[in-house]
Amino acid sequence: MLKNSYFISGLVALLLSLILYFVAIPLGISAPSNVSKIVLSPVFWPQVLSVLLGITGIALMLSADPAYDDDGCDSETCDDNAGSKVSTDGSFKRLFWMGVLMIAYTAAIPKLGLVWASMIAFVALSILIKSTHPRTAVVAAVIIPLVLYLFFAHVAGMSIPQGEFLRLP
Repeated sequence: MLKNSYFISGLVALLLSLILYFVAIPLGISAPSNVSKIVLSPVFWPQVLSVLLGITGIALMLSADPAYDDDGCDSETCDDNAGSKVSTDGSFKRLFWMGVLMIAYTAAIPKLGLVWASMIAFVALSILIKSTHPRTAVVAAVIIPLVLYLFFAHVAGMSIPQGEFLRLP
């Protein structure tokens, strides 16, 4: 049995991708036949994400080296205690705060709007995961939601939830 976590993670990602693409998306998302642009179809972006998940799974499976287990030791030469384990100190606390952040993000959208809530959530997440590039994270937190808003609101013509305090043009 393979003990390499890259291979197992890749296999799970690939299987999930196949289930999404062939079962969940066709059964769970209805798409009208009169959509003028393919990128505006409700089925298009979930399919793109599903394909990307499958490609990621295949890449993980290909990057796995079956001669090495999770510790990075050759299974024939390492004894059980030789591998170093990754520290998981504080992982459950970060997982808890990630859940709190997701709930707060969802609650903030009606008051602040999707763009402003996304900016704040992006910065909060970079603080939570202790990003090694905090300035880049703050710049990305501002630019990415604004660019996505401009595309969807002005190019695609879709309405984006606006907040009660400050409205974007």
